Amino acid sequence: MDNLGISIVTIVIIAANGIMSFKGFDDRGFFEKYKFNVGSIKRGEQIRMLSSGFLHADLTHLLFNMFTLYFFADAVIMKLGSFNFIVIYFASLVFGNLLSLYFHKDEYWYSAIGASGAVTGVLYAAILLRPDMSLYMYFIPIPIPGYVFGIGYLLYSIYGMKNRIGNIGHDAHFGGAIGGYVVTLIMMPSLFTTNLGYVGLLAIPIVILFVLYKTGKLK
Repeated sequence: MDNLGISIVTIVIIAANGIMSFKGFDDRGFFEKYKFNVGSIKRGEQIRMLSSGFLHADLTHLLFNMFTLYFFADAVIMKLGSFNFIVIYFASLVFGNLLSLYFHKDEYWYSAIGASGAVTGVLYAAILLRPDMSLYMYFIPIPIPGYVFGIGYLLYSIYGMKNRIGNIGHDAHFGGAIGGYVVTLIMMPSLFTTNLGYVGLLAIPIVILFVLYKTGKLK
């Protein structure tokens, strides 16, 4: 029964992303109405904080996010259940967009789309729950420990934020990871006992971001 729930939750979220994204591909007005845009959100269109997470730039963007979600969703659902997985997904999406809004609050033209914040939150939650998991990258022939990947990914996100690398919402990725990290620990505080070392290691990039921001070195 739980396995059925896992597949249903994952399929529903993937389907929602697909429907919204394909609608956005074909309807520019729809895309513009629901994408993340600082100016529009400040004018009161808060729905964009959620809707933007279901829009994607193109099919490659959509498939990359949905495949990543598919691979990591089960690790979270099997530990915390379907409802808590949904909470983590949407909390990470909102955390990601809140961090983007904070860092770009004076850039009224700034826009963004994609489920990357939510997906990164799920990925980080999965690593926190199962730090012993190994990840395989097609260009690296050996397995990468989950916690090493998580730390490296966020350190790269800080580098990307600082240097404005590519047309990528690094701050949304980072905010999503923070959301997944914090909400997972709230849901399962026993991790502070069972996986304390990993909890501390995974917090390192978050502390670095905070220090860089406070010392004015992030920009």
